[in-house]
Amino acid sequence: MELALHKAGNKQTGQVTVADDVFAAEYNEALVHQVLTSYLSTGRSASRSLKNRAAVRGGGKKPWRQKGLGRARAGTTRGPLWRGGGVTFPNNERTFARKINKKMYRGALRSIFSELVRQERLLCIDQLIVGETKTKAALQLLAGLGLEEVLIITDTISDELRLATRNLTRVAVINTQEIDPYSLIGFDRVLITAGALAQVEQWLCRSAVDKAPDAAVATPEAEPKGTEVATPEAEPGGADDE
Repeated sequence: MELALHKAGNKQTGQVTVADDVFAAEYNEALVHQVLTSYLSTGRSASRSLKNRAAVRGGGKKPWRQKGLGRARAGTTRGPLWRGGGVTFPNNERTFARKINKKMYRGALRSIFSELVRQERLLCIDQLIVGETKTKAALQLLAGLGLEEVLIITDTISDELRLATRNLTRVAVINTQEIDPYSLIGFDRVLITAGALAQVEQWLCRSAVDKAPDAAVATPEAEPKGTEVATPEAEPGGADDE
């Protein structure tokens, strides 16, 4: 398929050919939801840490004697029933990560990029050049393209682009190594350069390994049959000829 190629000022300069299996794939909503949920769950800090009765300081002394006072038996003041004691089942070292393999992750990104193209939310530009490190320059560039809330994907992030857009709350700049499903879905529009588009296509395009059927298991060649040990022929009788 072909995408329109723009330049600064929202002027269409031509078209760029992209792979259909990356930018014209069928939208798999269940896969995108699974990958997005895994991405958000893996990003949780899981920093909550409670202490059990063994980790709480103190409590080594028995508070009162075992019998004779009419009280319940107690061996420590750091038990779960005591104020200041440990927790019975503390949340400690918990992880929320959910494993997603590479094929599922790339398949979800293909679905997202294809849906962005169908909804006309993906805009390709030949070059993204900001002349000076001022927010005004970035606003003028985006206004010329008709963009306000946008995710900018570029192959290389220049210092001018980074400094000019860092104060814009509705604009984010990433390179192709930082692409994630949450950012692609979270912005109204996605602006990608031609160089980044080629890198994304090379990364997400189905390789020959994905298309090829499962390779047959190699079977070892038949081992040669063991040769029989040659037995010496019977020697003639030991009687001497007279």
